[in-house]
Amino acid sequence: MFLEIITPSKKVFAGEVTLVQLPGTKGSFAVLENHAPLISTLEAGKIKVVEKGDQVSFFDIDGGVVEVKHNKIIVLTESA
Repeated sequence: MFLEIITPSKKVFAGEVTLVQLPGTKGSFAVLENHAPLISTLEAGKIKVVEKGDQVSFFDIDGGVVEVKHNKIIVLTESA
């Protein structure tokens, strides 16, 4: 899967990942390969990213939105 985390001022992350855990407005959820398409709002919290090779990264966000479609994940947030 390909993940992009974007703020108005910069692209915070772009790369191939195996798992993304997101702080959804209605609760935390994870996205794995071949996930059903979705659009969701996000609340302030941490995004957990597991890259290919099992490197784990965390990004603090102030809320935003996420779109998942065809193994591409785009997170739009005010700050990360």
